[in-house]
Amino acid sequence: MIEITAFWTAIYIAMLAAFTGYVVISRVPAILHTPLMSGSNFIHGIVLVGAMVALGLATTPTEQAIGFIAVVLGAANVTGGYVVTERILQMFNRSGKKPGKGA
Repeated sequence: MIEITAFWTAIYIAMLAAFTGYVVISRVPAILHTPLMSGSNFIHGIVLVGAMVALGLATTPTEQAIGFIAVVLGAANVTGGYVVTERILQMFNRSGKKPGKGA
């Protein structure tokens, strides 16, 4: 069982990380959103690999269920990030051609 001090420490760290993330992201200028999305997609890919490792090491059904949910949500997050980045980049495409429609 988790000690009460360790529990409150984990809660404090999670709240601090959420607040810091909100403050940092809210101050990003609009021109930097596309590079920021590319960087965050890279980080989310690492998170997805970590979720897959955790799922691979899971031994109980509860751990396996949580690991499976983590992998599904991580994969959805990475995929959605790349879709949004592609749409943003299409807004800056000056040629008028759709990507992937020939040369």
